This record gives sequence, structure tokens and C-alpha cells, in this order.
Amino acid sequence: MEKIVILTGAGISAESGLGTFRDEGGLWAQHRIDDVATPEGFTRNPQLVHDFYNARRAQAVEAQPNPAHEALARLQREAKGEVVIVTQNVDGLHEAAGASGVLNMHGALEGALCATCDHRWPAPLAMAPDDQCPSCRSSTTRPDIVWFGEMPYFMDDIWQHLEEADVFAAIGTSGQVYPAAAFGQHAGRAGAHTIELNLEPSVNSRDFTEARHGPASELVPLWVEQELSR
Repeated sequence: MEKIVILTGAGISAESGLGTFRDEGGLWAQHRIDDVATPEGFTRNPQLVHDFYNARRAQAVEAQPNPAHEALARLQREAKGEVVIVTQNVDGLHEAAGASGVLNMHGALEGALCATCDHRWPAPLAMAPDDQCPSCRSSTTRPDIVWFGEMPYFMDDIWQHLEEADVFAAIGTSGQVYPAAAFGQHAGRAGAHTIELNLEPSVNSRDFTEARHGPASELVPLWVEQELSR
């Protein structure tokens, strides 16, 4: 039975109206990454960080899965073997499309985390610096998001899946952020067929044995159709 492991990045959600780091005029363009996506930035100005993620959360709530998300959920349902979806995104659109067991390696906008006791709970639409943890009552609540300088979630499981993969697909990811940037090389060394589905070649496109370039909403359904017909 074939095992397919898929990594998705911001590019798969761009067509749902959610911007990437590089979009001009989007939320990320209005802020320095060091200010809104690092533990140090949160320590300096928790209100700014909460305002930023409140805005992202509001965007994500309004967004709808696009044909690429829906195609991957279909692949999970109909493939004869195992399909594992790993995402760098925090928007919840894979789950909204019907995917299951998604490994959200960078956390999720819908989650809240206590920096004091590590308790997790569903985040309200708007969070604030004086929000109390429902477990320990500390006012150290933050979005359950993996920031730069922090270890992504599920890494032991992800490396294991990559080593077991027959096919590894990277979809809508720039290939600039580690450790995800090393996934294609790791899976290829373990014997997987590796394919990149991206709007344009990523910086690590040489790590893939096959590449297709164009909008995710067009490329991904076609690729899924081919996988299901094999």
C-alpha cells in the first residue's frame, strides 16, 4: 500500500484570500517579523502581537477552502494507502475541507496557549494580554502558534512519516523555512518519489525529482486525480 506524505505552505491558501509573507500590502507587509512572530516580540509588546493574530484569526474565520484543499481531503478519503498531510499553515482550511489527522507543525490560529503552564484551549476570536489561563489563572496567554526560534510541533512523527513515504509532495511552499525546507531532500534520500507543486520554483526545487508550476487550485486537483487513477 502506497504512503503519500504532503507538505503544504502558504501558497495553497493564497487563493482562499489568505496572504503569504511576500504579498505586498498584506498583513505581513505591515509588520516586522521580529515584532509579531518571535517570543521576544511578544515579550516586548504583547498587545501588538495579539492584535496581529486577532486580525489573522478574523481573516481565517471568513476564508473558505479552495479546490486544492478539497482535492487533498478527497485524496485522503479515496486513496488505497495512507495519506498524511503536514502543514506550515495555521488557518485550519485543511480541516474545514474535511481532511483528518492534519499535523499542524506551526500550530493553529484557533488555539490558545498558556506560556506559564502549557495548557491549551480554544482561542476566542479576539485575545488580549490580560486574558487568564483557564487552568492556572496566569495572564500569560498567547496564540498557540510556533514562532521563529521555537521548535515546530510533531517533528518526530513528521521525520518518521518522511522516511516511510513512497511519494512526498510539497505544495505552495517557498522552501525558505527550516526544518520544512529539508523535507524533500530527506524523503528523497529515503527512497520517495518527490514532487513540487508550486506557483514558481522554490529555492530548493533541486531536491525534487518532479516539479509542476502554476496555481494550486489547478495543479493539485489534477495531481490528485492522477494519483487516484494509478
